[in-house]
Amino acid sequence: MTVLGLSLTDLQQGSPPLPSSTGPARDPDEDIYTKFFMNHCCYDAIPTSSKLLIFDTTLQVKKAFFALVANGVRAAPLWDNKQQCFVGMLTITDFINILHRYYKSPMVQIYELEEHKIETWREVYLQYSITSLISITPDSSLFDAIYSLLKNKIHRLPVIDPESGNVLHILTHKRILKFLHIFGSMIPKPRFLQKRIEEVEIGTFKKIATVQESATVYDALSIFVERRVSALPVVNDHGKVVALYSRFDVINLAAQKSYNNLNMTMREAIEGRWCCVEGVLKCYPHETLETIINRIAEAEVHRLVLVDQEDIVRGIVSLSDLLQALVLTPAGIDALFS
Repeated sequence: MTVLGLSLTDLQQGSPPLPSSTGPARDPDEDIYTKFFMNHCCYDAIPTSSKLLIFDTTLQVKKAFFALVANGVRAAPLWDNKQQCFVGMLTITDFINILHRYYKSPMVQIYELEEHKIETWREVYLQYSITSLISITPDSSLFDAIYSLLKNKIHRLPVIDPESGNVLHILTHKRILKFLHIFGSMIPKPRFLQKRIEEVEIGTFKKIATVQESATVYDALSIFVERRVSALPVVNDHGKVVALYSRFDVINLAAQKSYNNLNMTMREAIEGRWCCVEGVLKCYPHETLETIINRIAEAEVHRLVLVDQEDIVRGIVSLSDLLQALVLTPAGIDALFS
């Protein structure tokens, strides 16, 4: 069901307030990206070809995570055959939460991961988190999609056809920025893109979550769970960043079947990554917003580590920060901290 371009789910989750037209005079091209995303719908951002996995809730958790790894997919919608509808998403966050909750030692098998079905895990998890599937319709605007992603602090937004009930695509921050990167040449380039990152203060600069390279993988999982961050700069004894360990890296534990040894150090985990990782994607305070956006879009990453000349971590600039600043802030909306 669609009401004025918003899906029923959007209305239940709280639709974005209307952009404010009052207040002091602003830069005339400040809202270029806001208007761009308001004028494009979610269907526009769906690629002509992409991979989509759907799991039945009766599938074993372990098999589901192995399927994510085998297909290079980070999340999958969950279908409940009894209710005949989609009821949620299985993501790498679930894998992290299961490992963090049930891991004891390398000598003790994680029974809950080996034997539980997805529906069993959901029953346990939902005792502590009241949540329902957050989705959007294909004809809803990309502005609405950005608001929903940031407001609900999620990284995956299923696009569901209201007539058939089918999931068409999983929309992400990265896909939205890539859409802008591809088609943004059709619109005027805002002048504020030439401002330095230290001027605009876009990102996180206080209480930055990091992990020592001598810490254990379990320590990193604890920070992921407690701080709800998507990546951790790994620092040495001198505070210099030497690597970046993301939630996606945790799924490598399933690929390597090494999730029973979370006592390994971060140094060991990084050296044992099965995929080639080209150092840490960094940015510097003197670099322009345009440079940073292009670097993130071209590398298809979710964030850059802001460092000084000594490679000491000074902040994190994420896609969420950029979309808030470029799209929602000009509309008078603060979804990240509301």
